[in-house]
Amino acid sequence: MIWKYLVIAAGSYVVGSMSLSILASKVLFGGDIRKEGSGNAGATNMARVHGWSAGLLTLAWDALKAAACMYGGNALAGEIGLCIGAGACSLGHCFPVLHGFKGGKGIAVGGAVAFGIDWRVGLCTVGAFLLGSLLSKKVSVGSLCGAFAIAASSFLFHVSTPRLILSIFCACLAIARHHNNIKRLAEGTEPDFKAGKSGK
Repeated sequence: MIWKYLVIAAGSYVVGSMSLSILASKVLFGGDIRKEGSGNAGATNMARVHGWSAGLLTLAWDALKAAACMYGGNALAGEIGLCIGAGACSLGHCFPVLHGFKGGKGIAVGGAVAFGIDWRVGLCTVGAFLLGSLLSKKVSVGSLCGAFAIAASSFLFHVSTPRLILSIFCACLAIARHHNNIKRLAEGTEPDFKAGKSGK
C-alpha cells in the first residue's frame, strides 16, 4: 500500500505543478504573470491583469486538477489516497517544480478540496470566501475567510480524521501563502480587487 501512497503523492504534486496561468501568460500574453500585478500565479491576478476570461479559465483549471488528483487518489487508495492526492496537489500548485517553485496561493485548489472533504464544507468555504471578498472588496480577505472556514466547518461537521487533517493543512498553507497580504492588510495598504481588460 505504501507504494500507492507514493505514486499518488508524486503524481498529484506534478499535476498540481501544471500552472495554466503561467503558461497562458507566456504563450498568449507574452509575459510572466508572476512579474505582473500582485506577482501571484493564480486566478485573481490573472483576472486583475488579463481580464475575467483569463481569471475564470485559470480558476476552472486549478479546481479541475485538484478534483482529478482527489479522484485518482481515491480510486487507488481510498480515503487516505484522496487526502494525499489533495494535499500533494496543493503543494504542487503553491510550489511548482515545473516553474521554479513559485506558484499560486492555493485558493481555487483549496475550494475544490473543500468539496472533496464534504459538500457542506465546500459550501461553507466558498460562501465564506464570497462573503469576505464582497464585503471587503479584497480577495485576500475572502481567501483568508475561506481558509478559516474549511478548517472550522470540518470540525463542525465531524468529518473523518484524514479529512480533518487535510482541511487544517490546506488552511495553514493558504494562510502562510498570504503572509504578504496579511501584512498589507495590517498596514492598510492592501488594494481592492479590480479586473483588468485583456489585450488579446
